[in-house]
Amino acid sequence: MRKPDIGFDYHRYHQLLTEADDDDKRMALIELLIAEKAKDRLAAQRASDRAAMTAQTIAKVLGTTRN
Repeated sequence: MRKPDIGFDYHRYHQLLTEADDDDKRMALIELLIAEKAKDRLAAQRASDRAAMTAQTIAKVLGTTRN
């Protein structure tokens, strides 16, 4: 069985799904899920970029102090 994502709010999404009793509400829920997943991916990409920039800066500093 899969472990639940830490950032995934099962209770909230379950409630929204329960309330989605017509096509408009279902489409709104789908759009919400897509938008929140996109935000999570963007945040992960930003964190990765920050880590890469930090590593590059450290490499430059260490490289210049050794000379």
